[in-house]
Amino acid sequence: MATIHPIDTIMSDPGNRGGQPIIVDTSIRVVDIVASHIYRGLPPEELATNFALDMGQVYAALAYYYQHKPEMDARMRKDADAAERLLADFDAKGKLIRVE
Repeated sequence: MATIHPIDTIMSDPGNRGGQPIIVDTSIRVVDIVASHIYRGLPPEELATNFALDMGQVYAALAYYYQHKPEMDARMRKDADAAERLLADFDAKGKLIRVE
């Protein structure tokens, strides 16, 4: 009989990072690892070094992304939009020009 072995590396908890998927025993969001891989072109080895993770954790994050790509892509777009709005609230000298 075949045995399925779960990889218990990714968790979501509404009380931690807004319920976004993170690496277990860290506060590192899967989306941050994936964004560094996709948009900065960092290879898995460099991701492991930069985020102080082991290779299994990095590959688990990438696997989670590809298994949940539509919602993860939506999260990355939402984060990028929020960053753009925040930058728009500062002038060229870094002073806040709008408060909501």
